[in-house]
Amino acid sequence: MRVLVGGGTGFVGRALTQLLRSRGHEVTYVSRQGGKDRISWEELSHSGLPLCDAVVNLAGENVLNPFRRWSDAFCREVISSRVETTKTLAKAIADAEQPPRAWVLVTGVGYYRPSPTAEYTEDSPGGDFDFFSRLVSSWEAAALIPGSPARGVVVRSGVVLGRDGGAISQMLWPFRLGLGGPLGSGLQPFPWIHIRDLAGIVCHALESECLQGVLNGVSPSSPATSNGTFAQELAAALGRPALLPVPAWAVRAIFGAERAVMLLEGQRVVPKHTLESGYHFIFPDLSGALKDIVA
Repeated sequence: MRVLVGGGTGFVGRALTQLLRSRGHEVTYVSRQGGKDRISWEELSHSGLPLCDAVVNLAGENVLNPFRRWSDAFCREVISSRVETTKTLAKAIADAEQPPRAWVLVTGVGYYRPSPTAEYTEDSPGGDFDFFSRLVSSWEAAALIPGSPARGVVVRSGVVLGRDGGAISQMLWPFRLGLGGPLGSGLQPFPWIHIRDLAGIVCHALESECLQGVLNGVSPSSPATSNGTFAQELAAALGRPALLPVPAWAVRAIFGAERAVMLLEGQRVVPKHTLESGYHFIFPDLSGALKDIVA
């Protein structure tokens, strides 16, 4: 299968590329610059979709970049890096003489309202209560191509855990030094997925000819995981204590009130359709996932 991947050079893109190539698929990136096995976004806009069997969009500016202040400019960047890239790919698919068979978009569980008790499946309502939920709604709406023969799949991802980037990369040093701990109360749900499983779900969506609609990209044990549990398990995997909670005010000071919500609140998300579709998780439980990552 020839797969075109927007945002393929990022943390998730690298893992997906490795998996797809190991399964005999060809991968071409859409990125800022063209080159070997890649085309630029500009080239895609002007010349249209290269011949391919499937398209995936993973593009998006890191919302939790601690070095970027939450400003109007950064906010616009967060939106356009997701919504505009998705519109560009959707238009290219719609205009293609030979459209791809599959079109997969990875968004986020920010679609669902944070709650300490509610459990959400792919059929649960959401998408219209704060900046991030509305962002996911716009992002997913941008992917819709009425009447297209391409099967559409949306994977709503939780916090992606992996060795070479994502959430863990910013947490490892404090935890290795014994300075880690839960964020705020630590009671908030922590919807997570191992990077190999997120790549696995996308690959499963590409290879399963009848699969379409929304899949929750979270681990099966994620609904029972709190931020405090995550901190304890990460510390245990590193053989360190997790005694120093990070107060809520400090999280807000670093990230700003809007982004702090993503860390101080959370959602219990169930991968109901993902499991029903026949996907088998490599890392269904947190301790196994973390041991793999810190090994």
